[in-house]
Amino acid sequence: MRFIKSLYLTPRFFYVLASLSVLFLISYWFTGLYGIIWILVLAFVIFILFEISMLYSSSGLNGKRILPEKFSNSDSNDVNIQLKNKYSFKIYVAIVDELPVQFQKRDFFKTTHIPGKNNNTLQYQVRPIDRGEYLFGNLNCYVTSIIGLIRRRYTFDNKQMVKVYPSFIQMKKYDFLAIDNRLQQIGLKKIRRIGHTMEFEQIKEYVVGDDVRTVNWKATAKHGHLMVNQYQDEKMQPIYSIIDTSRVMKMPFNELKLIDYAINSTLAFSNVALKKGDKVGMVDFSEKLGSYLPAQAKKTHLNTLLETLYNVDTKFRDSDFGILQALVRRKITQRSLLLLYTNFEHISSLQRQLPYLQAIAKKHVLVVIFFENTELKSLSETEAASIPEIVDQTIAQQFQFDKKLMVRELQQRGIQTVLTAPEDLTVKTINKYLEIKARGLL
Repeated sequence: MRFIKSLYLTPRFFYVLASLSVLFLISYWFTGLYGIIWILVLAFVIFILFEISMLYSSSGLNGKRILPEKFSNSDSNDVNIQLKNKYSFKIYVAIVDELPVQFQKRDFFKTTHIPGKNNNTLQYQVRPIDRGEYLFGNLNCYVTSIIGLIRRRYTFDNKQMVKVYPSFIQMKKYDFLAIDNRLQQIGLKKIRRIGHTMEFEQIKEYVVGDDVRTVNWKATAKHGHLMVNQYQDEKMQPIYSIIDTSRVMKMPFNELKLIDYAINSTLAFSNVALKKGDKVGMVDFSEKLGSYLPAQAKKTHLNTLLETLYNVDTKFRDSDFGILQALVRRKITQRSLLLLYTNFEHISSLQRQLPYLQAIAKKHVLVVIFFENTELKSLSETEAASIPEIVDQTIAQQFQFDKKLMVRELQQRGIQTVLTAPEDLTVKTINKYLEIKARGLL
């Protein structure tokens, strides 16, 4: 029974069978071909039996799927398949891997060939768009020889589970570029540090361009020439990423939900802030409070943040900014930089939350980060060819204008803003952080 279940016929088998059938039909008119065709049929059967004996003489293939410890959300992740040919002849392998249901891919098919007594490694990539547990099924390999009439199926019970975490690949990308001083290549601005914060660094000799307000008169009198105080950016400042997990963050762009863009940005930004000596924390909320992670500056804190972000997900409820304001007043007592990831599609929805945002901004530096609707933007920029298209374009332009009104409304109340396309979120968030540090606003 196992023999029958593992035996498969190849397309070449049916091509040969069809050709023999046509020859039998032709032999009706050319009777001299009849005997030759039967010889071909006998040879066909012999080749089949010979290939069966070759493939079933022993267990000639070992296969194994190699997965990373975890996947990075929204990025291409490598999956390796290791194959070992124990046959003494060259084999051709067709591979059908049972991918997790989240990928919705039912046409996975890869082919390769392996010389006798040799190994081969096949690599392919997967791009998850949701966090969570991904379960891989069996690894199915169909082996044939150079004859190519039948296949033997090998099924390797290689069920594996891998967790998809927020984009740590994106986090490492920005980390590497920051160290390499190539921030401009990805749109990050290199902002000059003005140095008017309150953390004293050293007394140095005055040079043209130094702020005369920082002249140290006692040191000047002692040395006989102008000396100035030099300051550096304050470190160990608390910075919180606040993620709105209400239904407004469920909206998808380029297959990824807004909340996943926010989570990926939080991880990448927090890594940069930690390397600059600041403390990072996190809050998520909707109609009630979710996770609260106090700000810390330890390097191991990034792993805690990663595990916390892994479990953050959207709720199909409206967010309660009153609860957020109460948490900030009760838990975050030191003046901090608060990066609020949310979304407003209409100015009336912003106006309902303005009293809470203003109350938070009185004691902290609040940055409200919300998203451009890129699909409406592309619609408003296309040329309209009919009256319905003109109407659609006008509505889209009105929504775009509302976003600009929201930015102005927030700025008039002393609240920092970032209005960004989802794919530019991380870059613009880091830029805003660098700007605030350079201006000494915190």
